[in-house]
Amino acid sequence: MADNESVKEKKIAGGGLGGRILANENKKANSDLIERLPEFFDKDGNFKKDKFDDEIKTNNISEIRDGYKLDFVGKDYARLQVGKASETMIVPDNSHNKLPENANSRNIFITGDNLEALRHLVNAYQNQIKIIYIDPPYNTGKEFVYRDEFEFSDEDLQNALGYSSDAVLRLKSIQGKSSHSAWLAFMYPRLKIAQKLLSDNGVIFVSIDDNEQANLKLLMDDVFGEGNFMSCMIRQEKAGAGHDSKELAIEYDYILAYSKNRLSVDVKKEIVDVECDTKYKLEDKYVSKRGKYYLRDLDYKGSYSQSLDYPIKSSNGKIVYAGGSQGAPNTWRWSESKYKWGLENDYIVFKDEKIYIKQYQYVGNDGELRDRFIPYRALTKFLNSEGTLALSELGLESIFSFPKPINLLKYLLKIVSDKDSIILDFFAGSATTAHAVMQLNAEDGGSRKFIMVQIDEPTNPDSEAKKSGYNTIDEIARERIKRAAKKIKKENAGTLSKDFDFGFKHYRLANPPIETIDKIIKFNPQKELIGEDMIKPFENKEMQTSGLDTLLITWLIDDGYRFDTEIENAVFGDYQAKYVKESQTIYLINQGWNTKALKNLLNKIGKNEIQISTIVIYPYSFGFEILRELKTNIKTNLDSPPTIIERY
Repeated sequence: MADNESVKEKKIAGGGLGGRILANENKKANSDLIERLPEFFDKDGNFKKDKFDDEIKTNNISEIRDGYKLDFVGKDYARLQVGKASETMIVPDNSHNKLPENANSRNIFITGDNLEALRHLVNAYQNQIKIIYIDPPYNTGKEFVYRDEFEFSDEDLQNALGYSSDAVLRLKSIQGKSSHSAWLAFMYPRLKIAQKLLSDNGVIFVSIDDNEQANLKLLMDDVFGEGNFMSCMIRQEKAGAGHDSKELAIEYDYILAYSKNRLSVDVKKEIVDVECDTKYKLEDKYVSKRGKYYLRDLDYKGSYSQSLDYPIKSSNGKIVYAGGSQGAPNTWRWSESKYKWGLENDYIVFKDEKIYIKQYQYVGNDGELRDRFIPYRALTKFLNSEGTLALSELGLESIFSFPKPINLLKYLLKIVSDKDSIILDFFAGSATTAHAVMQLNAEDGGSRKFIMVQIDEPTNPDSEAKKSGYNTIDEIARERIKRAAKKIKKENAGTLSKDFDFGFKHYRLANPPIETIDKIIKFNPQKELIGEDMIKPFENKEMQTSGLDTLLITWLIDDGYRFDTEIENAVFGDYQAKYVKESQTIYLINQGWNTKALKNLLNKIGKNEIQISTIVIYPYSFGFEILRELKTNIKTNLDSPPTIIERY
């Protein structure tokens, strides 16, 4: 094998920025499926053909079998994007994160392109997110612009997708357009990765309007599976609008709800509908089992049935007939046998000389709880005007258009979240979701955590936001979270837990300088020294962030550790390493490693003062001889030597 091929494979195997960039060169549209092939083998190595066939059916709907399939210009490219690794670095905002209210926070705010953010998050949060809520850009024909830059050259697209030059031109023609294909190609990879992030009992809610609702339904069916569709909720977004409209006034939008695995979802049945329907006001000792109810007259005014015409002895011993008169053809709602069942099981109420049924929302006529999910009925209590009012109460009036109301998000959270759930919103906008998470935690004592992602989209030069000093949308979102936290703290003074999380950690996704990438890709450790500090290019002075901080958090997330993973300092001689105790991994990133540090490392391992199973090294900080000495001594002087990973 040629030297350059050997170095390339070594870089790919080690991970890191260089490895990810080189690996992306080999990605195909089906790379994501190929990488998941281990999922289709059982513990004995047997291929689970049924599961694989089902996956193929889910992702490639047969036109012959089903008579239709979801197809759009850019779908192959969108599938290619799913399999790509992130080529950005995660830069911690130390100027913000080290403030007292944020230092121990487990809430996360990421500034940057959400596709790149999802590519990072899937490494550390796969199968861990309980709720995803997104309010993506609506494709109105004017406002939505396909912002994704094509991540491959024309030649690379031809190689990766097998496209002709004409097909590449057709694909690129959707860029900058507000077409259905452009919108679907924009959404597809984001939803595919989001599906991986959801826990087995997790749910995703997507707000949408009429322009793409039908296409989004097909896309969600394709990504999540038709069997995991839960509901298309209709939300009244405005009241009494369109009186002067010459067409039909549109006062509604939609929320599509899908699960990762519908059978695993635990919907809080006592909450669904109750907040949207005022007639279910009563509750009794069975509330935890049956939910709330209202009293419904047992006397029926409909068509006569002899089996429903019988006498009932009321609580005071009086004989009562349907309609109140004996001999007339009158009817009860329930048969006599069912009435007796209701009487025995506390479904019958005698009140004011009348007989009522306790009508519960989620209990059938046989007394069994129904597997009822989210209702199709219109949500009429969550108007956009409430979202605007909430911003005004924070002193942020007129700086963000069409914010979703907090109560809508709280309602969705209460339906399916637990008190310690992680909530993700990767179209954060004005950060209504973060506000709702904190507000709900204050109300029920929960410890839910949020992850917000918002690109640093510039505000309109003529907007109130720009005039108020907000240059980008993410600045508005972060300010909203800070002000909401202060308001919640003030309103709940003395009642919240001392551990209540009022803060958040802020991270920014950044593209390394081109010259740094070139050096990383071209560097051959078998032939040369890079001759300069390869940590410094990743620092950010404005955010008081060193290159070490950026490399470390990026590597940690790539290695599957969450943002709140505890990291310790491990000192060997005069050298300070970073140590993850839970996995017994040390990261050697800084320059300055020497023989003294090596001897101290071997001594501590030999005396069981530290347990190390993996050593991750940044070779640019090590000379030839120092790196060779480290690897040789680890291999020869320890009975169970740690695995060494060189990360370029």
